[in-house]
Amino acid sequence: MPKGYIIGHITVKDPEAYREYVERDTPILHRLGGRFIVRGGQSQVVEGTAHDRHVVIEFPTYAEALAAYNDPDYQEVAAIRHATADSVILVVEGAE
Repeated sequence: MPKGYIIGHITVKDPEAYREYVERDTPILHRLGGRFIVRGGQSQVVEGTAHDRHVVIEFPTYAEALAAYNDPDYQEVAAIRHATADSVILVVEGAE
């Protein structure tokens, strides 16, 4: 069964306030089976345009990734991201 991924492309508008989101989302997503594969770090746009920050979180299945995104505890914390950053978030099924 293919893994599932939450992929985020983010431009932080308020770094100080965004820090709370990072501190609070990490234990929630770990508890829900997530493993951070990419979290910020160096990147370079080689075609097109993109946000400044990129995050990839791996889950055992697509259904678990989708459930983690929709989890009420995560959604409560996601409100911080909504207020402090512009973002595009995708839930994607991996290749087998």
